[in-house]
Amino acid sequence: MLTMNDEKKMDIPTAEQFKKELDRRRYKQKYIRTLLNTIGAVIVAAAAFVLISAFVFPVIKVTGNSMAPTLKKEQVVLCSSCSDIKKGDIIAFYHNKKILIKRVIAESGDTVEIDENGIVSVNGQTLNESYALLSANGECDISFPYKVPDSRYFVMGDDRSASVDSRSSEVGCIAEENIIGKISRIILPLSDSGSLGGEK
Repeated sequence: MLTMNDEKKMDIPTAEQFKKELDRRRYKQKYIRTLLNTIGAVIVAAAAFVLISAFVFPVIKVTGNSMAPTLKKEQVVLCSSCSDIKKGDIIAFYHNKKILIKRVIAESGDTVEIDENGIVSVNGQTLNESYALLSANGECDISFPYKVPDSRYFVMGDDRSASVDSRSSEVGCIAEENIIGKISRIILPLSDSGSLGGEK
């Protein structure tokens, strides 16, 4: 029969048991701290990516085929600065609460001509458009020759038959304040990744 003193002795952990329990609790606390730090780091990285994507280098998904063959539907592209935009650059811009991607064909003050075969001339010089699919004129309700208004850009898709662009009064020429930036490179899928240079 156990006495009260014997029961108290059984309840008191040995030094080894105490050390093991202490180590177990320290490990648990360390694990929780590491987990919280990792989660915090992931949240900070995600927030930084969102901020950079939104304000510094916007990331945009291509949603249509109007820029084929240069850009394809479902590709993800990176935008860079919208400063120093030149003819041949591919730009992203806002139109009717949507983001469109087109190529700059002419700048303010330029005169654009498009003949019945879809051949484009700017200021009397025929453009060498190796990037474009010229199978059709596409949607066009403006008269040529067409002079680009001040602080505007005349843009067209590379697939002229599929693109609704500055040839249509529905889109018109693009105001500088509506431009998000130049498309600088394809980032996804990785098999298509690479920089995009403006065709001059």
